[in-house]
Amino acid sequence: MPGDITQKGYEKKRSKLIRAYFPHPGEFWGIFVSLSVCDFDCIFLTRSFFFYLTFPVCVCVCVGMEGMSHRPPFAPPSAARFHRRRSSGTRDERYRSDVHSEAVQAVLARHVESNVAVPMPSKRRSLVVQTSMDAYTPPGETHTLIHLSAHLGSTSSSSSSTQSGGSGNAGRLADSLAHTHLSHPHLNHSAPPDVTGYSSDSSHSRPHSERHIGTIARNTQKYGNAERMETGDGVPVSSRVSAKIQQLVNTLKMPRRPPLREFFVDDFEELLEVQQPDPKQPRPEGAEMLAVSGEALGVVTNWPPSLEAALQRWGTISPKAPCLTSLDTTGKPLYVLTYGKLWSRSIKLAYNILHKLGSKQEPMLRPGDRVALVFPNNDPVAFMVAFYGCLLAEVVPVPIEVPLTRKDAGSQQIGFLLGSCGVTVALTSDACHKGLPKSATGEIPQFRGWPKLLWFVTESKHLSKPPRDWFPHIKDANSDTAYIEYKTCKDGSVLGVTVMRIALLTHCQSLTQSCGYTEAETIVNVLDFKKDVGLWHGILTSKGLRSEVICPCASSPEALTVAIRRPVEDSSQPPGRGVLSMQGLSYSVVRVDTEERLSVLTVQDVGTVMPGAVVCVVKPEGVPLLCKTDEIGELCVCSVATGTSYYGLTGMTKNTFEVFPVASGGGLVSEYAFVRTGLLGFVGPGGLVFISGKMDGLIMVSGRRHNADDIVATALAVEPMKFVYRGRIAVFSVTVLRDERIVVVAEQRPDSTEEDSFQWMSRVLQAIDSIHGVGVFCLGLVPANTLPKTPLGGIHLSETKQLYLEGGLHPCNVLMCPHTCVTNLPKPRQKQPEIGPASVMVGNLVSGKRIAMASGRDLGQTDDNDQFLFLSEVLQWRSQTTPDHILYTLLSSRGLVSSSLTCLQLHKRAERVAALLLERGGLQEGDHIALVYPPGIDLIAAFYGCLYAGCVPITVRPPHPQNISTTLPTVKMIVEVSRSACVMTTAVICKLLRSKEAVATVDIRNWPPVLDTDDLPKKKPPALYKPCNPDALAYLDFSVSTTGMLAGVQMSHNAVGAFCRSVKLQCELYPSREVAICLDPYCGLGFVLWCLCSVYSGHQSILIPPVELESNPALWLLAVSQLRVRDTFCSYSVMELCTKGLGLQTEALKARGLDLSRVRACVVVAEERPRMSLTHSFSKLFKDLGLHPRSVSTAFGCRVNLAICLQGTSGPDPTTVYVDMRALRHDRVRLVERGSPHSLPLMESGKILPGVRIIIANPETKGPLGDSHLGEIWVHSAHNGSGYYSGYGEEVLQSDHFTSRLSFGDTSTVWARTGYLGFLRRTELTDASGERHDALYVVGALEEAMELRGMRYHPIDIETSVIRTHKNIMECAVFPWTNLLVVVIELEGSEQEALDLVPMVTKAVLEEHYLIVGVVVVTDIGVIPINSRGEKQRMHLRDGFLQDQLDPIYVAYNM
Repeated sequence: MPGDITQKGYEKKRSKLIRAYFPHPGEFWGIFVSLSVCDFDCIFLTRSFFFYLTFPVCVCVCVGMEGMSHRPPFAPPSAARFHRRRSSGTRDERYRSDVHSEAVQAVLARHVESNVAVPMPSKRRSLVVQTSMDAYTPPGETHTLIHLSAHLGSTSSSSSSTQSGGSGNAGRLADSLAHTHLSHPHLNHSAPPDVTGYSSDSSHSRPHSERHIGTIARNTQKYGNAERMETGDGVPVSSRVSAKIQQLVNTLKMPRRPPLREFFVDDFEELLEVQQPDPKQPRPEGAEMLAVSGEALGVVTNWPPSLEAALQRWGTISPKAPCLTSLDTTGKPLYVLTYGKLWSRSIKLAYNILHKLGSKQEPMLRPGDRVALVFPNNDPVAFMVAFYGCLLAEVVPVPIEVPLTRKDAGSQQIGFLLGSCGVTVALTSDACHKGLPKSATGEIPQFRGWPKLLWFVTESKHLSKPPRDWFPHIKDANSDTAYIEYKTCKDGSVLGVTVMRIALLTHCQSLTQSCGYTEAETIVNVLDFKKDVGLWHGILTSKGLRSEVICPCASSPEALTVAIRRPVEDSSQPPGRGVLSMQGLSYSVVRVDTEERLSVLTVQDVGTVMPGAVVCVVKPEGVPLLCKTDEIGELCVCSVATGTSYYGLTGMTKNTFEVFPVASGGGLVSEYAFVRTGLLGFVGPGGLVFISGKMDGLIMVSGRRHNADDIVATALAVEPMKFVYRGRIAVFSVTVLRDERIVVVAEQRPDSTEEDSFQWMSRVLQAIDSIHGVGVFCLGLVPANTLPKTPLGGIHLSETKQLYLEGGLHPCNVLMCPHTCVTNLPKPRQKQPEIGPASVMVGNLVSGKRIAMASGRDLGQTDDNDQFLFLSEVLQWRSQTTPDHILYTLLSSRGLVSSSLTCLQLHKRAERVAALLLERGGLQEGDHIALVYPPGIDLIAAFYGCLYAGCVPITVRPPHPQNISTTLPTVKMIVEVSRSACVMTTAVICKLLRSKEAVATVDIRNWPPVLDTDDLPKKKPPALYKPCNPDALAYLDFSVSTTGMLAGVQMSHNAVGAFCRSVKLQCELYPSREVAICLDPYCGLGFVLWCLCSVYSGHQSILIPPVELESNPALWLLAVSQLRVRDTFCSYSVMELCTKGLGLQTEALKARGLDLSRVRACVVVAEERPRMSLTHSFSKLFKDLGLHPRSVSTAFGCRVNLAICLQGTSGPDPTTVYVDMRALRHDRVRLVERGSPHSLPLMESGKILPGVRIIIANPETKGPLGDSHLGEIWVHSAHNGSGYYSGYGEEVLQSDHFTSRLSFGDTSTVWARTGYLGFLRRTELTDASGERHDALYVVGALEEAMELRGMRYHPIDIETSVIRTHKNIMECAVFPWTNLLVVVIELEGSEQEALDLVPMVTKAVLEEHYLIVGVVVVTDIGVIPINSRGEKQRMHLRDGFLQDQLDPIYVAYNM
């Protein structure tokens, strides 16, 4: 509009007009950083409306909170203009300091020169926050008005949060940082970015972050194939993720602040706390301070004896004199309250309070009862009338904020205060009553945590006129409670500070004397008039705004006004001012420094002690010892004009209001009690009081004290583009690893880009580290207007902290810096020279410990089938003796029998398969055959057909039709590595292998001949093959380990026979028994139970393919129930599927007749440590269906021996022990009680199988270990594997796994090394033979264990801790990479919750495992690969992550 002044022009004109009235910036504005923690948000002299009654002609002009808009007077409230430049009223000026800003810019300039490169987090495009206009409120609307209320009355907000954004010197600050914030639209974005630098020449190398976020395509090849890794360490050279990790490693290698001496030593016996003080830290050197007294409180004869008497005097003598004027938003008077009206209305309200509530016999309120005052900030008239009406009625007013919603931040704590005070009545205005939230019936609902209240409107038109003869009883000021002021503590709890009537009067008198108030003065109050400074003070404006009338004061709810700077007539006297060292302040020591230094704080005095008061400074913690003159401590006040107690809290009252300071000699400073003010500071020369912070804003990190407001000021100084939305920053501390850690949370502007956010966070970290000498643990950015607010619009600090701890902040950017700030990690374990095996054995003998060795019972030949050496002979014998006995029954997904095999049917089908191999395949004795079948009968027949033909079968899982590109290469690799001469399969899979997708995945021309067994020849082979040597190869057991290694184990005929006999004895398997098997039949014990055991023992196997449970989770349990099976075998994946899929269906299953009471043994087959949480959940869930917890047990096998332990049907129940997780990291076992700190439950892995011997050996020295010592499990058994098969002559490399010998003791026995760590422990239980039972506890695989900081960690322990941190973490996997710990978590829930998990995961791993997480990857559900046994394929996951194939939601690189 022509002639309209622009905002920039308005700012220039305004500054030109008032420049002459402001002091030099170096003398005055430097105070804002340091004194922001005091309660002098308005720096001018202020006083209470109580004092308006001291003189009859004193006028209080009250500006409503809504009257101070954020909008400049002439600027249109457009959002676009707000984005360009905000008015000077939008940031809390407490944190404004040119000196401090220049220091911050100097620090950042140094960091720019050092060229520190920090890896930028990766974020999926859907997670990138666009402009959060839904959460953004333009200036000038309702939220803005609330914000300003807090800006003007910040005592109600936390000391470490800000309410508004700013301008001022930010333009100069932006110029000084312009060369570090670069954005070039012409950059080439095709190359994946891997470095985000801040050097001055980075403009040509740093691309925009938005361009690469979330560009990972889903159609890339999946990451499950080990052969795709071409480089030696398994990392493609062009990997973007690995480049970022390398960048993170390089950054962490850079020299940084020297670490503190170790805070404690992680020893398996105990944690030693050895906190050594820094020998170079400054110490107080001054003399012990003396208590400082204010001038005597003068006695004026005509002063009223109480405030009520003052109101009566001026209401009758000068009834028309104006007492209070309320202004609207434009500054025009809304209402003028005279002393006469105040007096008459107060009397009227007092009468109605006492006589119109309740009945005459039972009034609701009696003198001394508490009443809530609920008035909005724009109605000081009604509040004033209500307050004095309560005083006249002798009830105790409790002023609180207006509740806007039922879920206001902190509202519940206010309710607790009202409940503890016994409040039943709330006084409010008519307009406020109409604005309160209402229910459908029009009633005001009960707010959360509040007592039931009667809402009473105080307007005169709603009140009854008192009788002519009724008059309030006006007494002299006494020790009765005048009012209760609420105070919000650091932890969010709300306390009520009681103030006596005599304290109220004395406070008024001392302030009047201090400031020399006279009649005919006008007081302007723009603070919250319901509490604290706004309740006590106004601003003196009668003489114009000059520097000599700027009078800061220090106050607290407990001590009221502590000190105030007196107004002086002589402007030549400058205020007291000091430049203090930040480092000295962090050690509570006053050290004068120079402004040339960067880490300094400029403070000004807040005047001298109040009249009639005595002030001393004591140590904040422990016994209140007097501080020295150069020491920072907590101010304590001894005066009549202070609070009396915390209502209803005797213990806290004694610690705060009844303090007796002690001198160094042990004597008391005074016989009278002092009150702790909660203010930190010191008394300077001339009795001037200096405030440096608040107790509530104090953060103790590694023995040093930091003030939250100082950190806020530093963060706000790093604002090249006005980044923080209205300056709203919260700073608090959380306890992590026995020390406080700083967390900074800020609201970012709605139009901020990802790169803006990351650059601002990086600069804030650098500035805080350099200026304050402390690291930030977590820096988070949230969208605008999303942090919890106080009733006046400030940030509710305790609610924000609670949301952070619970994972409910939903930040849009997070930067964790645990490497920088966590300096008290336990010392890395130094590898000690190994003690020789002979010494270990002698030591065990001397200490009375037996060697850890155990064995199962002997294998005896008792049955007819034991006379046969080969399984093929057993099948032929059964086909002749019991031809119609059913061996196998296969169930469909509906639970119906799809097919079955008798002994004779299996024999005949095996013969036809053998004929097919000999005729069409032209195979010879010893050729390898790959059996690619789905779980079923065909696989069994094909296996025995190979035995009949003299061939060696290899069972291979068929490729998945929906995922051929990932699963077919594994099939091809097994076929090639096993050197199979032929592939046998069904017609359906034959067609699948020849499909277009299969041809595109692998070269089909390299396949060996593929035989379709759906059409078998009718004739028998000329003769069935009988091996000449029992040690000849029977079959190859191929599987992929959890580390991604493909290995084939050779199983001889002798081993197969011994294996089947051992399982038969352990499980008591006979032809009359039925066993339900829900396992994959391709390797390990699952294959043996599926294919071999029924032929050997003659029992009937009910086969349930696990894949069928995906469509019918209840299939397995229903089959067990309906067929009345007593023994069943499953995998962890099956158990987990049932637990999750049937958790809410137990009642329905019970109605369907599901009964598990007949189950005697439910064995989980696995090659890992027993998952106690899963087995217990399963047992508990199906306990109501008859499942006995004792029946659920585990089996343990490995590559070298497919089954070492299996609980079986007889013997003692599995035992559970609790071990110290810290000791396990040192390869030691320390048994502890259940529930002990760091305790880890371990369940016995089952009973040792017959014919199996176990010994625990040191994996390095190969010497035997003692009982309850952690070592590698070695096994000696007839069913051990013969060795690995690779087909390339590499078997010798790992021959040690199968043919190891002890280096000391029994050196003749040949053992197989399992590769698993565990220990043996002799229990008090007895087995069937009457001997004491030896329990084997498996801890974890050696190849999966991670060596970090010299200690051994097992992934499952860290993963368990991570999964416990948040309900939305469905699965977790960890793996190491270049000495960094990478944590991958699967998120169930909104992508917006992904970043909440990063700090929680980092903290949990630090607390429980003393490890710093290097990278946190948040992904969708189903990304972590899991094999058929339910085991995580962590190395495949690592390969997929490094090849950038996971499509993560968010990747955080912790600094």
